[in-house]
Amino acid sequence: MIHRLVGQVVEIKATRPGAQEILVLPESIDSKSDSSESAAEALPRQAINLEQLTGPVECGDRVVLNITAVEMQLGSGGQDFVLINLSRMYSVSEPPGHIIKLRYTPMQIPVLAVEAPESPYHEAFRQFDSLEEIPVVCIELHSQLPAICAAAHWALSECNFGRTPRIAYIMTDGAALPMAFSRIVHQLKERGLITSVITSGQAFGGDYEAVNIYSALAAAKAVVDADMVVVGQGPGNVGTSTRLGFSGIDQGISINAAEALGGVPIAVTRVSFADQRDRHLGLSHHTVTVLTRVARVSALIPVPRLPLSQKQELISVLDETGISKKHQLITVDAERGLAALETHGLSITTMGRNVEEERAFFLSAAAGGLLAAQLIEARELSST
Repeated sequence: MIHRLVGQVVEIKATRPGAQEILVLPESIDSKSDSSESAAEALPRQAINLEQLTGPVECGDRVVLNITAVEMQLGSGGQDFVLINLSRMYSVSEPPGHIIKLRYTPMQIPVLAVEAPESPYHEAFRQFDSLEEIPVVCIELHSQLPAICAAAHWALSECNFGRTPRIAYIMTDGAALPMAFSRIVHQLKERGLITSVITSGQAFGGDYEAVNIYSALAAAKAVVDADMVVVGQGPGNVGTSTRLGFSGIDQGISINAAEALGGVPIAVTRVSFADQRDRHLGLSHHTVTVLTRVARVSALIPVPRLPLSQKQELISVLDETGISKKHQLITVDAERGLAALETHGLSITTMGRNVEEERAFFLSAAAGGLLAAQLIEARELSST
């Protein structure tokens, strides 16, 4: 059951393409309620308005909020979501395409899928045959994305690449579904670190929409003409403290898809020496599951240079789990790649911890970007 609340928009705090961050003042509380509870509920609530679903809101509009996750004290960023704007109704006279996302829910929306017959890219998509060995960096957590992109840009700007690399980000539907919810993606696009976003499956709002991860990868090559692809879920990773019950398991599915379509899968490990949970300390059990049970093909595993004790611990787990035999480990000096992240003024955290607190985590991500850049450079040189 959805928990709902009606209120009035009193402030638009921030905007980015497709999303408004707003404050909503709840309407008066039933007089029978406890007075202290009424006072607390009367405070303005932070909310997100997704314009692709509900259109833009203005101050003074009455809106219905979905307050479920906040009331349950879940990790939804402490924000409610606008379900409907009661003050104004929007309608689209001509749907962009015939493919529906968020299917069979009250919020289902039509999108122009890149592979659909009505798409201008339909024929190019039909002609797609292979990714032609472009690197596909597969991630588990959304917070790994910035270091990968910043490191790849820095590495390629240092070599005679001749142009800005074209990086496509495929956002899977494992976590957040609206692309507009991600502040990270907006910042990376503003800084030119991502060329295009493809939202696959039930995820929506990217520059291009795709029906599944395989067609999204094909679009990255046939439509975006990407030099490299980063694939992973958006914000809001789900975990259950079990081996298989986590949304980032689609990292393994991405590895399989990249290899099946002729790409070079690069698997970024989730490494932490700051996480207090045993299952995520050192090499996360999520990474172990993905690389031992889900990925059915061999991937390149960039291993960042770390302090000796940390590297020994990491290598020990990679050996004990059989990952080092199944996949190809490549040591990468990722410090300069991580420095590139800070050069772009990106303030990134993972699980609430910043770069200094989670240096191994972000070095692992930067290593993925640097390895992808090396493959791009080698591919360019072999074609000349």
